[in-house]
Amino acid sequence: MQPSDTELMLKGYGLTTAEFFYRMPDHRSVLNSYVWQMLDLAPDYPRLFAFIEFWQREIDGPLHSVRFTHRRMVAPGDWRQVVAEFPVP
Repeated sequence: MQPSDTELMLKGYGLTTAEFFYRMPDHRSVLNSYVWQMLDLAPDYPRLFAFIEFWQREIDGPLHSVRFTHRRMVAPGDWRQVVAEFPVP
């Protein structure tokens, strides 16, 4: 079973957004872009690099460049265990 997004974020994964610029297969002088988002683990970015390898192997449009950003959505201090809850009347 795949871990949930919340479990991945608690393990240090963050949202990685990449913009791929690639050349059109039939018109090599035309650049197009594709936006990709996935939870990934910095600084190695295994999912991003796996996608880049997939692109180079399977997609006809050759990559021109890739730019990406990464943001951790949950930090260790953002989560805490709640033992009790006191409703305010």
